[in-house]
Amino acid sequence: MRVGIYGGVFNPPHVGHLICAQEAVEQLELDRLLIVPVGDAPHREIESDPGAGVRLRMCELAFVPDERLEVSRVEIDREGPSYTVDTLRRLSVREPDSDFFLVMGGDQAAALASWREPEEVLRLANVACVEREGARREEIRSGVAELAGAEFVRFLDMPRIDVSSTLIRRRVAEGRPIRHLVPDAVAGFVEERGLYRGAAVAGAPE
Repeated sequence: MRVGIYGGVFNPPHVGHLICAQEAVEQLELDRLLIVPVGDAPHREIESDPGAGVRLRMCELAFVPDERLEVSRVEIDREGPSYTVDTLRRLSVREPDSDFFLVMGGDQAAALASWREPEEVLRLANVACVEREGARREEIRSGVAELAGAEFVRFLDMPRIDVSSTLIRRRVAEGRPIRHLVPDAVAGFVEERGLYRGAAVAGAPE
């Protein structure tokens, strides 16, 4: 069984996330892809966070219509910081016969050496990343060069989509439409719950 793991804040999930998930399933020939919203982010404060349960629900609305995708509570249900290496260990115990593929953005991949037990991450999963502005293949390869297993890092080809969760939150705060930037079900949920309204939005794109 080939199982992908696509973690993130997903605050909120948008079309870029959907396209990344689609390309990961196709290019990695995955049997299924786990969408893993982070519970307690260890390296950052989640801006305008509506709560882990709300982000999980938005992921269910966004991704579940595709039967190859499965939203996982593995990090939300675990107490303490959501370290990827702990998630991989838990999943490896649950599914000892599966091959895991960790899908991440280029900015995350470039910073992999600063993660908790990065070489264990590379041992437990095949890392597949998507290039982003400021995190191209050269920067990513340089960032992981000293790690054992770095030679197995691979890249996914993906159409460039200049949409981020930061942009979505900013547009909501400004009273601007987000239709077509997020799935319709997510747009309706954000409107119904009154999420992100009037929030000051700053920081790097997600």
